[in-house]
Amino acid sequence: MLAIIGGSGLAQLSNLKIARRQIVQTPYGEPSSPLAFGTLGGSEIVFLARHGYGHTIPPHEINYRANIWALHAQGVKKALAVASVGGIRADLGPGVLAVPDQIIDYTHGRAATFVAGNGDVSHADFTYPYCAQLRAECLAAARRAGEKIIDGGVYGATQGPRLETAAEINRLERDGVDMVGMTGMPEAVLAREIGLCYAALAVVVNHAAGRGDSRTGIAMSDIAAVMEPAMQRVRAILEQLAQGNGS
Repeated sequence: MLAIIGGSGLAQLSNLKIARRQIVQTPYGEPSSPLAFGTLGGSEIVFLARHGYGHTIPPHEINYRANIWALHAQGVKKALAVASVGGIRADLGPGVLAVPDQIIDYTHGRAATFVAGNGDVSHADFTYPYCAQLRAECLAAARRAGEKIIDGGVYGATQGPRLETAAEINRLERDGVDMVGMTGMPEAVLAREIGLCYAALAVVVNHAAGRGDSRTGIAMSDIAAVMEPAMQRVRAILEQLAQGNGS
């Protein structure tokens, strides 16, 4: 089964025909929201609102372990995460969609592993953090939907909930980061540890701090104006992706 993890701007998937909602108990506490099971494009999927249905959970307080464990426990094999990001690279301006292929983790203090420390000293290979199969399927879905999308890019995961300083963005750029967000980790590595095929669909909603329209500051109203039309395009891609993963 395919899961969609909705981020900022996608707390609900309006084109999902919901059949049932299920509260899942996990060894790590409660997930961000009940799981919504239904059909999208005629295919069965499950949807999870990463920040809760009311968008009430900030990035650093999300129970990533409970979210990923809950999806896995319900038989999910693939999970596509939708994430709003700031664009650092010149071609990643507001409204651009991208499927990143690498990630750098700048977060701290988050529960970032399922490894329990009770004799389990396993290590997850994370050379290529995103599932190549699901990345390819997402890109193909975008083509079928007639939506332009960028293949690749380095996602920098920062702690939040504050946005970055211009100097921090300069540092991230020197590190090779192309886009910056707050939820990419530990979500990606937890999916790898538990065996989920995981990829991300990044929605650029603003220039990163000190860049372009954000040179002197980032206006939340500008982000909102970009987000809704961009999420309409995302919904079209997700529908095509679900059809390609029909059960």
